[in-house]
Amino acid sequence: MRKLRVEEMGRLTVEEFKEAEKFPFVVVLDNIRSLANVGSFFRTADAFRAEKIILCGYTQSPPHREITRSAIGAELSVAWEKNESAVDAVMQLKADGYEVWCVEQAEGSVMLQDFAPNDKKPCAFVFGNEVEGVADDVIAAADGCLEIPQFGTKHSFNVSVSAGIVFWEFVRKKIT
Repeated sequence: MRKLRVEEMGRLTVEEFKEAEKFPFVVVLDNIRSLANVGSFFRTADAFRAEKIILCGYTQSPPHREITRSAIGAELSVAWEKNESAVDAVMQLKADGYEVWCVEQAEGSVMLQDFAPNDKKPCAFVFGNEVEGVADDVIAAADGCLEIPQFGTKHSFNVSVSAGIVFWEFVRKKIT
């Protein structure tokens, strides 16, 4: 075995990415304080070909040096928009036909392995602040919560790590 060189991976250019068919999901970030986390979301959204990212509350938007540092250019390929209110973003997504899921530990949450995406509706995944999580009013506006199983002593994952887990599970279910 040997590692592949970048040229051998057949990756899309930014222009090709923008034209390529996306997996039917949108990412909503509400009050993400770490610019490194924001950049990681862009990088992961690029890897799983998300439709777009909606940056809400005080979540910073590109261009920003600290976002670029972890996004390594994915902020140029992934579509994004700014919305001051995550509740407004959720309501608009629902009006546009999206099923909206908060990634949060909550009463009645659906364990990620049991999540069955609706084949007739695109999804939106909401991620909240690194300390406070998804706000209660955003959860109330959403269709439900998804919870990632955990087996250690800590009560949560880093928010951008959660994104990779959720996006992969969604895409995996769409391609199989």
